Amino acid sequence: MSYKKRGIAFLENEWKTYIERFNRLPKDEGMKRVNAHGYQQFRDMLAHILAWWDEGMSIILAIAEKREYERKKYDFDVFNADAVAKYKDWDEKEFLDLFETTRLKYVEALKPIDGAVFDDRRVKIWINAVFIHHAREHLVVCDKFLVLDTLEHEYPTLIEKFEALEDKNEYLKRQGFERFEDVLAHIIGWWDEGVKVIEGFKKDSNFVYDEPDVEAFNQEVVNQYKNVDVRSIFEQKRNNMIKLITESPDRIFENQNIERWLAVDVIEHYDEHDM
Repeated sequence: MSYKKRGIAFLENEWKTYIERFNRLPKDEGMKRVNAHGYQQFRDMLAHILAWWDEGMSIILAIAEKREYERKKYDFDVFNADAVAKYKDWDEKEFLDLFETTRLKYVEALKPIDGAVFDDRRVKIWINAVFIHHAREHLVVCDKFLVLDTLEHEYPTLIEKFEALEDKNEYLKRQGFERFEDVLAHIIGWWDEGVKVIEGFKKDSNFVYDEPDVEAFNQEVVNQYKNVDVRSIFEQKRNNMIKLITESPDRIFENQNIERWLAVDVIEHYDEHDM
């Protein structure tokens, strides 16, 4: 999928339901998740997201229209604080309406842009930063769209990125594994555990997952895949996960055990092992 289509897909799917999904959470759980992202209230996080949409789109449109734009060195703390302060005194409904109208405005702004513009490195960086990666960075409630996008578009890049690294040993040292295949085995092992969780709760709403000792489990899966073609198995397991999620009803994400597992096991786990 092109960056143009993917950016639009995030606005039309992931960001469309972002507020609605958060509002389904029990109040205490919602605040716990927002606070974990460093914000006092959900609308402060939305203000932060909105400010970066505006910033990114101003640059993307300037590039598309071949206009000059200011090259900035961002002080992220200042930028984010200014974003929160800007909307602090707004009426709640007025602010939420602005978030939605801005989302729709940028969908329509991206559609007519020539596809070749999205080959520009700066455009790709901004599309990824404000629409794609930002959704994973500020994940408050996991949904099918984001899980599938991560499995379909992010995980397939891991092997290619590793092969392109100049200092592969530094990456492996940072990850705590001897071989890149051990990293893949580790990911596969936890995907398999995720399947147990999903299938368990689909069959029995009272299912209790017996989580293994993490350190021992990680070593066990590394040993299990020591003398096999891990890269091929990784691809097979990735496709199996895509099939499972695709064929599962959307309502499985209303189960917080499944939703949290997929958020950690699939989405956050990718960024943990990305390069």
